[in-house]
Amino acid sequence: MTAVEQRFREFKMPDVGEGLTEAEILKWFVAPGDTVTDGQVVCEVETAKAAVELPIPFDGVVHELRFDEGTTVDVGTPIISVDTDPGAGEAAPQTAPAAQAPAAEEPAPEPEPAGKEGRQANLVGYGAAPASTKRRPRKPLPGRQRAEAAAPAPAAPAAPARPEPAPELNGSARTARPLAKPPVRKLAKDLGIALETVTPSGPDGIITREDVHAAAEAVQAVREAPVAAPVAAPGGRERRVPVKGVRKATAQAMVNSAFTAPHVTEFVTVDVTRTMKLVADLKQDPEMAGLRVNPLLLVAKALLVAIRRNPDINATWDEDNQEIVYKDYVNLGIAAATPRGLIVPNIKDAHAKTLPELASALGELVATAREGKTSPAAMSGGTVTITNVGVFGVDTGTPLLNPGESAILAFGAVKLQPWVHKGKVKPRQVTTLALSFDHRLVDGELGSKVLADVAAVLERPKRLITWT
Repeated sequence: MTAVEQRFREFKMPDVGEGLTEAEILKWFVAPGDTVTDGQVVCEVETAKAAVELPIPFDGVVHELRFDEGTTVDVGTPIISVDTDPGAGEAAPQTAPAAQAPAAEEPAPEPEPAGKEGRQANLVGYGAAPASTKRRPRKPLPGRQRAEAAAPAPAAPAAPARPEPAPELNGSARTARPLAKPPVRKLAKDLGIALETVTPSGPDGIITREDVHAAAEAVQAVREAPVAAPVAAPGGRERRVPVKGVRKATAQAMVNSAFTAPHVTEFVTVDVTRTMKLVADLKQDPEMAGLRVNPLLLVAKALLVAIRRNPDINATWDEDNQEIVYKDYVNLGIAAATPRGLIVPNIKDAHAKTLPELASALGELVATAREGKTSPAAMSGGTVTITNVGVFGVDTGTPLLNPGESAILAFGAVKLQPWVHKGKVKPRQVTTLALSFDHRLVDGELGSKVLADVAAVLERPKRLITWT
């Protein structure tokens, strides 16, 4: 590593979740010239799961922000360059042109054969000297080309001018390995750029750092093209939005779920009048003061009771090992609609929580999701999910499983409807529940029992006591 590379350190986009491959830079909190310290948050990024703040792991002065806000960056790509020794005075950054690199920083060159006048020292990776047969002994240049390269400025060539070797070595028709020094190769690897696609600008067709950065900028420009110039229909009646972030992750997960797990969905309509009365009573209970009390809370508790009575539904299908993994804990997922799209954070160990604890966790989950601050960890490891479509006035639906889970319960709108109660038709609070499950590991009998138990608890909430 050169002295410049040691001084100018790069902070790469980390994998802030579980196997994430990219993230979008939402906001920079620093600018070039700002002083940063170890652990200071420098930017906010949106992954496929959530918005996350990134702290930098070293001290220094910000030299360069590599990407603008709104840019999607692959994990492992440098996003910010920091001068870790600003007191050392002026120094050429890693991306400086070759002409600006001080010659004294490279060890003295080896003696050249006759006719090789004019060679100058260069910083490693910042340019190249004229051609030498010593550089690439495995594929020397033809005699005529070698002679032409040795001559400083041929006044009148004896034969017609031949094409320069650069296109032959680094153009589309080349067969030799692209010419680039080790630091430049490392830079290209870090940026995900294939050297074979880079147009060289250095002497003798060598690829410089500037060439790699130019290629990276070109790739980035292509990626950003849909945002910068969306294709619109005549009259402006259509608009196109790139699929990325949470929406992209949701789409991939749902396609994977729909075409991997065989879904079965069952429905039940139930009188929840007593549950709605219990919700009203709990709102006045001192033990629930300041907590989020709503019908969803009791639906969640009812599902947890049903899982306790039918634990085999709390499992996952391990395709790789051909095993069913039964879980003795419940991480209860709650589907939440946010400005960035649908996310499913989960309440860890929900099965062990009291009703007040469950209410507190549910309230915190919803508030964090609305603020866009849900962490990737909070959306990992779910076992069973509830989706509350009733808040939109929808009776019910056929929900798709979250990958890795065996069941999802849809809670429909609670409406006042005519209902036969104690032999007479009366207005009652009624809702419809839908349970989708993975038929590879959940038989119809097991799924029916779980759904029936949830309905029974909501019909007569005192079963929360008698069944636990």
